[in-house]
Amino acid sequence: MTAVSPTSPISQVASPIPPVLAEVVRSGFVEGHHRGSLVVLAADGSVEFALGDPAAPVFPRSSNKPMQAAAVLRAGLDLSGERLAIAAASHSGEGFHLDLVRTMLAEHGLSPDDLQTPPDLPLDAAEAETYLAAGHVRDRLTMNCSGKHAAMLAACKLNGWDLGTYLDPAHPLQRLAHDSVEAAAGEPVASVGTDGCGAPLMAISLTGLARAFRTFATAAPDTVEGRVAEAMRAHPEYVAGTRRPDTWLMREVPGALSKMGAEAVQAFALADGRALAFKVDDGAIRALGPILARALRLMGVDAPAVERIGRAPLFGGAAEVGEIRATF
Repeated sequence: MTAVSPTSPISQVASPIPPVLAEVVRSGFVEGHHRGSLVVLAADGSVEFALGDPAAPVFPRSSNKPMQAAAVLRAGLDLSGERLAIAAASHSGEGFHLDLVRTMLAEHGLSPDDLQTPPDLPLDAAEAETYLAAGHVRDRLTMNCSGKHAAMLAACKLNGWDLGTYLDPAHPLQRLAHDSVEAAAGEPVASVGTDGCGAPLMAISLTGLARAFRTFATAAPDTVEGRVAEAMRAHPEYVAGTRRPDTWLMREVPGALSKMGAEAVQAFALADGRALAFKVDDGAIRALGPILARALRLMGVDAPAVERIGRAPLFGGAAEVGEIRATF
């Protein structure tokens, strides 16, 4: 197990224009930039380091999933272990993910046909190649949010709520999700949109997102937030997959809670209250690793996974000729 050292004081840097968080360097030439905003919270929840405008609302995308998982618990659904972890997941579409989602649906008298996720391939590239080679096609079950949707459907079935409209923002379950986001973030939802999976998507600030992860990471084990955090930490391969940074961090860093979202959003927190959140404006996932690794180092996080996550090489032919690297 790797130690997590306390962070030293870090100054705040404010900018009206999103600063460059990462640059693309090929053959010694800077050929591109990725701008965005980032915030790091100290253990007491105060802002310790900021770049760009972390007070502006963003769509956290799948980084909102722990709060959505909390909503199904508040609806009375009794989930724990792997089942609760996959309810907060953007799973890779590996066999054990798909098997568990099928099992969860069957346990509640549901089937994959009840899912309203868009048909998709496994999120993990290697899994997608294997899946296609086996003759399979895009499927609702394979979509990375199917665990969350299975939990939502099960909560609706338990309460006698309409299954056909479970993704409507006015649905009782989605009102619970809305309230869970606001409670954890400590701020009102700024806007409601539709996520890639079809579920309602609540906009909050990056500071609010970091605060939400801090809420979960520091929660008592018998609370709804604490139950979600414990399940994610105990079963991170169900939250992401065997080849994913969120899994590596929750496996290697004591007390870590980590969840990425589409459009290059990332949230992370530790049990001592330190937390971070950032978004790359252009949505480039390729920049996520170097930025996350640099932010973790600023927080004092030391683990082999940080080095792996931070490497983003560029290739020319078969040779490595450059990298994407953080600039702060």
